[in-house]
Amino acid sequence: MRTAISILCAAMLAACAVHQSPADQASQFQAEIDRVRIEFGFPGMIAACVLEDGTVGTAVSGLADAEANVLMTDNTRMLSASIGKSFVGALCIALALEGRLDLDEPISRWIDTFDWFQGLPNHESITLRHLLTHSAGIPDHVHMDSFADVFSKAWQETGNSFPPERLVAFVLDEPALFPAGHGWAYSDTGYILAGLVIEAVTKRPCFDLIQERFLVPLGLLDTTSADHRDLDRLAPGHMRPDNLFSFPVKTLDTAGRLHWHPAVEWTGGGLISTSRDLARWGAVLFAGRAMTGDYLSELLNAVAVTPDLTDVTYGAGVAVYSSGPFGPVYGHAGWVPGYVSSLRHYPEHGVTIAFQINTDTGIIDSDDDVLRIIEERLMQVFIGRKK
Repeated sequence: MRTAISILCAAMLAACAVHQSPADQASQFQAEIDRVRIEFGFPGMIAACVLEDGTVGTAVSGLADAEANVLMTDNTRMLSASIGKSFVGALCIALALEGRLDLDEPISRWIDTFDWFQGLPNHESITLRHLLTHSAGIPDHVHMDSFADVFSKAWQETGNSFPPERLVAFVLDEPALFPAGHGWAYSDTGYILAGLVIEAVTKRPCFDLIQERFLVPLGLLDTTSADHRDLDRLAPGHMRPDNLFSFPVKTLDTAGRLHWHPAVEWTGGGLISTSRDLARWGAVLFAGRAMTGDYLSELLNAVAVTPDLTDVTYGAGVAVYSSGPFGPVYGHAGWVPGYVSSLRHYPEHGVTIAFQINTDTGIIDSDDDVLRIIEERLMQVFIGRKK
């Protein structure tokens, strides 16, 4: 049974251009989710919003399991993929504020004892900030043919065949994409290295720290590390038959276990969550309430993604869009085979919206920017019109 929507505002957002009741907003939010799901042909979709007064609302549409005809609920969880980078970035900043590490120190200070370190592109000059902002010049193992060839054969192995150091190995002795600090190229490998730095500094597992510092204190109890194949309340994801890694088209087997080990993401993503938790995380993170201290300046200390597009930048695990139809936007998208997620915060309006979809078909292989289209249509519910 579809979970009821809960958007109980005491007053309308000051920025709304169309005056409507909270019930009308709730109804429109649900209607837009339904329209989007049907229009793009998704099996199921969940969305959540956090308004300026802290009110949380959810909308659910379609099926969690299309084959078994199981409906989505607002407690259904999905792999949130690279949205997990925002937790890693926040953790690094927290450690920096405590004086336990320096974002601008070369990472050789902490991890040069690994026997492979000299083979890392730009190993002498990379800083932790370079890793967090994707400006280290390190290739991305996820999109290397060598990784795809190996992973497409090894994903059926029982355990996690790709611990962090094996992931880093794919980029060793490869040429740097550019000198560290003098360009931008998205790299999951860079975030794997950031995880190794965190664990070298703290002598603790990264996800234990994320749980202790963020998930538990902030009440994000539906969010956990995706470190095993049997994940509670995980919706099956759906893929094309000709997907990149030769996975089955449905992500879960008949026992409800992932076909591959999700720990392969590690600190490049590494979490399973609900849309409600993702929206709540974005709301507190970008409002400066996720931890003690004045951390937003470091979080949003961003570098340009391209030299000729300075209004699109990337900070510590967060994309920063300085202009758009609804003003500035902070957030992150996430893709892992079978699942796509989005987290967006609109600071001028105090609105945070997250959504998750249990397929990547028609999204990552589309000529259109499907996520951007959905993001704008959902935000339209709360703003009433574009600028």
